[in-house]
Amino acid sequence: MTEAISGRAIDAQRFRRALALHAAGVVVITAQCEEGPVGLTATSFSSVSLEPPLVSFYVGRESRTWPRLREAGCFAVNVLAGDQAELAARFASRGVDRFAAPTVWELAPPGVPLLAGVSAHLVCALHSTVDIGDHVLVVGLVAEAHIDPGGLPLLYHRGRFGHFVPHS
Repeated sequence: MTEAISGRAIDAQRFRRALALHAAGVVVITAQCEEGPVGLTATSFSSVSLEPPLVSFYVGRESRTWPRLREAGCFAVNVLAGDQAELAARFASRGVDRFAAPTVWELAPPGVPLLAGVSAHLVCALHSTVDIGDHVLVVGLVAEAHIDPGGLPLLYHRGRFGHFVPHS
């Protein structure tokens, strides 16, 4: 079977359309570097391991934010709440001060920016990175977790943000 598909790949447009059908949670990765706070929106966030507690996300190799995130050594994963679509869009935009008003945040120990109103914060140390295709897989070791027990997540589906509505 592997030989039958070896070396073949679908075109990028069809691949993108297929992936748009998968609903994904939305996070903002934040860190503090010499120039100040940096951050980016990611929908590729996932858990990796319970022992040790590891999480991951992917970032494009062309990202201008990634080199500064990597330099920081530690970062926060801000799990966005269902009403934070504007915040997600802001951190996905180029050429804006992502941490300026109306963004509300605080610098928390060990020196990572935490966004206000999120469902959860995970404070992580950079564990490892792997170049894969046109992205970098970033793995973080979770040192702290702050949780809003009533928080519902922001989702991304078919190129749009939405909120989760649980079945009763």
